[in-house]
Amino acid sequence: MFPVDTIKTRMQALAHPGQQLHLSVRHAMRAVLRREGVAGLYRGVTAMALGAGPGHALYFATYEKAKHLYGGNRKGHQLVATAGAGATATIVNDACMTPWDVVKQRMQVSHSPYRNIFHCAKSTYRHEGLSAFYRSYWTTLVMNVPYTALQFMLYESSKKLLVGEGTADEEEEGLKVQFVAGGIAGGTAAAATTPLDVVKTRLQLEGLGSATRYQTMSVIPVMRRIAAEEGAAALWSGWRPRVLFNAPAAAICWGVYETCKTFLAGDDVADQV
Repeated sequence: MFPVDTIKTRMQALAHPGQQLHLSVRHAMRAVLRREGVAGLYRGVTAMALGAGPGHALYFATYEKAKHLYGGNRKGHQLVATAGAGATATIVNDACMTPWDVVKQRMQVSHSPYRNIFHCAKSTYRHEGLSAFYRSYWTTLVMNVPYTALQFMLYESSKKLLVGEGTADEEEEGLKVQFVAGGIAGGTAAAATTPLDVVKTRLQLEGLGSATRYQTMSVIPVMRRIAAEEGAAALWSGWRPRVLFNAPAAAICWGVYETCKTFLAGDDVADQV
């Protein structure tokens, strides 16, 4: 799914003030393949590979602990508890993942000046300092906290609606239900938070391939400026590839996670017998 994320980044970026690099998924895909080949769709994938392991471990470990503490394991639709647990997990995860995400997006952008992720990280640190890797952290939280809260809330509720709460099948929800619920939750949450993702992308790419400087890390001023200079539609740039990326990614992530959790729980039971 990484190529879809590359397309989303290029659709949200700027060539210069007021001009979007790509106006449609098809146009963006053709442009990348024509100029850079298939390899262009995977620039920055190493950064995600290196950060995803520890990031997801922290993410789900924090979620399970917070879900238990907030009462999310009680019967019924515990919307506030699961949303709160997801938000808590996001704060921890984003502290780990934001620097990797900055490197990834700087590699993904068209005409990126960096040879590889190490050159990107070194050059960014040398010219902009450590703060460049966390410039978008607040914006990332403002986007990901509602995204994750909405996703976790929809996921837990979708499972119960698909299986039937209180039925004998509730404990045996199955991989199919987890995939469908994960896809619904991920796609819906991704679409709803696209404007915040646009702001995050602009801040992470600030000064790279564009003279635009927002002079702030606050979400609302940047959002207002984008809307004023480019129109409100610019805040929804890349929503299609964002949904195309997040819906299957969330389905796979939840399916694998639930399967591993069940498998490991089974091993713990077996060890106690």
